[in-house]
Amino acid sequence: MPRGDKDKYTDKQKRQAEHIEEGYEKRGVSKDEAESRAWATVNKMTGGGKKSGSGRGKPENHEPARKGGRIGGSSQSKSSRSEAAKKGWATRRRNASK
Repeated sequence: MPRGDKDKYTDKQKRQAEHIEEGYEKRGVSKDEAESRAWATVNKMTGGGKKSGSGRGKPENHEPARKGGRIGGSSQSKSSRSEAAKKGWATRRRNASK
C-alpha cells in the first residue's frame, strides 16, 4: 500500500477527517496543511486505519479533536488585567489594616 493511501480507513474516519479539514480551512490554514493536520488528528484519536482488524475494540480518544481549538491566555487585555491586580492589592492592603 503506497504512503497516503486511505483504503484502510473506515467511512466514519474519512468523514471525521473531512470535517476537521473544513474547520482548519475556515481558520485560514492552506488546503494541503489542513488535510495533513486532519488525518494526523484522526490517527491520534483512533489509532490509524481500522479496517484490517488490528486494534479493533479499542476506545477512541476524542481529546486531540477538542484541544485544537483552544487558545491560551486571558480574555482580558493586559492593561485591564494590570488595573484589576492593582485594585485587588489596594483592597487587601486596606482590609489588612482593619
